[in-house]
Amino acid sequence: MSRSAHRVLIVLFDGVQSLDVTGPLEVFSGAASHPGCQVPYVVETASLDGAPVRASSGLRLAPDGPLAAAPDTLVVPGGAGTRRPDPRLVAWLRETAPRAGRVLSVCTGAYLLAAAGLLDGRRATTHWAHWRRLAERHPQVDVDPEPIWVRDGDVMTSAGVTAGIDASLALVEEDVGREVALAIARHLVVFLRRPGNQTQFSAQLSAQVAQREPLREVQRWIDDNPAGDCSVEALAARACLSPRQFARAFAHEVGVTPGRYVDQVRLETARRLLEESGDGVEAVARACGYGTPEAMRRAFLRTLGVPPLEYRRRFRAGAPA
Repeated sequence: MSRSAHRVLIVLFDGVQSLDVTGPLEVFSGAASHPGCQVPYVVETASLDGAPVRASSGLRLAPDGPLAAAPDTLVVPGGAGTRRPDPRLVAWLRETAPRAGRVLSVCTGAYLLAAAGLLDGRRATTHWAHWRRLAERHPQVDVDPEPIWVRDGDVMTSAGVTAGIDASLALVEEDVGREVALAIARHLVVFLRRPGNQTQFSAQLSAQVAQREPLREVQRWIDDNPAGDCSVEALAARACLSPRQFARAFAHEVGVTPGRYVDQVRLETARRLLEESGDGVEAVARACGYGTPEAMRRAFLRTLGVPPLEYRRRFRAGAPA
């Protein structure tokens, strides 16, 4: 493998989200210092004039210098400053980004790439709260609000904050292999690596909270007892409603059917157990209400695109089958 320096440049601007900057920076700089890394990453930050900027939190960030030549990897973070970006920054991206080896945007950094025309005709994602505005402003971009990151050719776009870490780990794994990327993920106490097609939403975040207390209580019970009797009839009895009334009211107030909500909770619980526990796949399947490992495997493939064992392998080594 070539030993020539691989330059990673992270763009700074007023109103940048500081975590969108520091997440990828920690991944690439951590890889650079790892003894097993065969790619000499050189990580730099730069602003338009090389002057310090204020992050959206008020944190003052001092860049290494001004924006100049195209790097091997260009990271474009998001933040409030993407709402009305400096036209000079958009012009620099339009001219320079196509000459970069690859481009990664984090969160609303996708707005900057889209404004520069770099996402035209591409599939892209961004933070779940901002995807609709991106799609409306740039109809030529195929905006997918679900994945935590998307790669289309040499351009990657990712959802908010931690998704930028996921995407950066994916690039490190591509460059130098899984072991180095896994070491960085362990150091940062994050998952290596969440599949790009994994949804941005947990069951509890993507669903609404029911307005009526009996339905809220049913939601809480499902969250705590995914292996219990989650049939519509049993859940309706808990809410003191007929099955038909319950199914209609639950879907109206929560936004998904009872069956869909149970599926989401079971999958999320299985993911957490695979990541955190030493239980085998069969035990995890039983604990989450799947009944059989094959049923859990089908659910993982359908939603995450990877089977449970592969999901666990990407998170940690040495876990039991």
